[in-house]
Amino acid sequence: PTMWKHLAEGLSDAVGFVVGCLLGYGLGTVLGLQLFAEGYSAGSIVAIALVGLGGGLGLQAARYMRGKGEIGENEP
Repeated sequence: PTMWKHLAEGLSDAVGFVVGCLLGYGLGTVLGLQLFAEGYSAGSIVAIALVGLGGGLGLQAARYMRGKGEIGENEP
C-alpha cells in the first residue's frame, strides 16, 4: 500500500503544478503578456514569473487538498 500512496502523492503534486502553471499562463494571456515573445522584455519576464508562481501555488494547493495542511510538513 505504501507504493500506491507515494504514486498518488506524486501524481497529485504533478497535476497541481501543471494546472497552476496553466492558470498562470492564462492570467498572463488575459493581461496581454506574451510568454514566448522574442527577447526578454519586461512583459515576457512578468509572464514567466506568473507561470512559476502559478505552478508553485498549484503544487501547494494540491498538497493542502491531499491533507497536508501546513507547508513543509513531512510524514515519518
